[in-house]
Amino acid sequence: MAETRNIVTTVSVAIAVLCAGWAIYATRHADRPGAMGPMGPVGAAGPGAPQGSSARNAPAGMPGRPGDGAGGMARSAPTNVLSVEVREEELSRELKAIGTARANEAVDVTSKSSNLVKAVRFSDGQRIQRGTVMVELDSAQARADLAAASAALTESTSLYNRSRELLQTQAVSKSQFEQIEATKKANEARMDAARAKLEDTVIRAPFTGRVGLRRVSVGSLINPGTIITTLDDTSVMKVDFAVPENNLSALRPGLAVTVESSAYPDRRFQGKVSSIDSRIDANTRSVMVRAALPNDDALLKPGMFLNVLLVRDQRRALVVPEEALVPEQTRQFVFVVTADKVAKREVQIGARRPGSVEIVAGLTSGERVVIEGTQKIREGATVRDLAAVEPPAASATRPRSLSQVPSGTAGR
Repeated sequence: MAETRNIVTTVSVAIAVLCAGWAIYATRHADRPGAMGPMGPVGAAGPGAPQGSSARNAPAGMPGRPGDGAGGMARSAPTNVLSVEVREEELSRELKAIGTARANEAVDVTSKSSNLVKAVRFSDGQRIQRGTVMVELDSAQARADLAAASAALTESTSLYNRSRELLQTQAVSKSQFEQIEATKKANEARMDAARAKLEDTVIRAPFTGRVGLRRVSVGSLINPGTIITTLDDTSVMKVDFAVPENNLSALRPGLAVTVESSAYPDRRFQGKVSSIDSRIDANTRSVMVRAALPNDDALLKPGMFLNVLLVRDQRRALVVPEEALVPEQTRQFVFVVTADKVAKREVQIGARRPGSVEIVAGLTSGERVVIEGTQKIREGATVRDLAAVEPPAASATRPRSLSQVPSGTAGR
């Protein structure tokens, strides 16, 4: 009995091993056409199944042979991408600085001598023309000096005329005549000095501009250097700002500048560089630049703090979004869309600005480059450009990104 039991056990183990081996073999070769299984060829229809039914007649969505059924269609369907057109835009390099506003012409109105104020002929903030009388000072002493000088000149002129007649008859010596002539010239000089002193009692506007606040009153005794008021010509404003010396080669008169002020946050003032200082500041290593801005509406005031934006190297260049770049080590590539295919092309980039980059070489204006979907495509891949296939009327409702494209549209 024991021997019979051992034999049965051994046979059972052998049969189990054979069955396990056959199952492994059948599993590994189940996807081969015509593979034999316990019920005949693997994938063949079982008893009662319709003639010719096989894996090739499996319902849509079931795995099948490559290229057959929905599975094969999904693998060969075009990839959704989004592209933009390469365009030529205006590019420029910008330099920001802090500037101070100055009047085109500015002066402190004062007197050249000590005197009393007799009359003030202007109002605070008034705009006056060149030559307009602003202040009148006491002129009594000046008029008296002018009258005395005039009388002395009249006397010396009469004596000079008589002496010149007597010189011809030798009644007056030549030395006496020369002394009389010198006296006449001295009196003429005193007359001019007295007339100038009288003119100094009237202060006139040296140029057309707007006066500031009045700082003296009628009857005030003013001395040389005492500021009566200020006069500024603000029709054109000067803006002085410092530029680092490493940008000196790019500076030249005529460069466009844009000026902003915190007093007018929604307003920008346009101007141009008028002059560049001849010296570099040894402490700051910067050069002073002056720009001129029209100020017809008189919004800018002397002394204002201004933010200056200097535009230089203005040019037209090809620009693409930064999303189009595919970096590989030190090289930059883009995918160019042609019909329904993409080509990987190396480009050379130039200046950058937020959201876009300049293309120096590798692209031409009008070509389309992929900006979304670059990670899912390769050289020569078939794509479906969402920006090109949809009609213009649908542009308002087109998804903004590939993540918003409804699933299942790849094969449509």
